[in-house]
Parts: sequence; structure tokens; C-alpha cells
Amino acid sequence: MKPRIVRANEGTTKTASLEMFVGHVLHDQVFVPEDPSRLRVSRVTFTPGGRTNWHTHAVGQVLYVISGTGRYQLDGETVEEIRAGDTVIVPPNTRHWHGAAPDQMMCHLALSENDDEGAAAEWLEPVSETDYTAPIA
Repeated sequence: MKPRIVRANEGTTKTASLEMFVGHVLHDQVFVPEDPSRLRVSRVTFTPGGRTNWHTHAVGQVLYVISGTGRYQLDGETVEEIRAGDTVIVPPNTRHWHGAAPDQMMCHLALSENDDEGAAAEWLEPVSETDYTAPIA
């Protein structure tokens, strides 16, 4: 692989799949891995109330909040608020979700690695309203 610049207009913005997200969510692939790299970088913009389904990452995930206010929860833990400038480090195989606050947008960079089969995440069921609206820690 030789060095290159990926220009801002080279990527595509897509509405995120309802099989993986709740609400209106925009997904931009910033970097898709090319062998030997496994690193995948996405910019994800959540409208108020938008969020991921529960999911895991075999190799873990790092989230960097660019703007807005959101929520993050590890399975079995309390919901936490995340804000612009926060970094969330998700350990491998940890069931979790993240998304915007009910009344604010949130945008984050999501960094993850593909596993040996080329998958970055295992997507599970949607987050319930009870989980999403639980009190913030």
C-alpha cells in the first residue's frame, strides 16, 4: 500500500441501516481497510434520539465525540453522557450501544478493526426505550 490522500469528496454519506441503528443516522466511511491494515474509521452523525443497536467488536472500538451530546452504555452498567472531546474506549467483545441524547445531535468518529473474517462488529437487537431513557450516571 502506498501513501495517499483521501479527499473529502471521495467518500459517500449514507443513511445508516435500520438493521443496525434506531432513528435517523448518517454514516460516512472515512477509511476502509486495505490489506494488511484492519483499521476502519467512520464518521457517524446521530439526530436526536438516534442510536446504534446493541453490538460488540471482536477487537474493540474507540469513539471520539466530535460534536454534540450523546449517550453510551455497557451491558449491565448505567447509561453515561458523552460530549464533544470525549473519547470512549470499548474493550473487545463488550456488548454496548451509543447514540445521541434525546434532544441533541451527536457526531463521533468510530475506529475499529476488522476481525479475521473481515467483520468490524456483530450487530444485535435494538436498544429498548427503557434502556435509552434510563437515568444518566
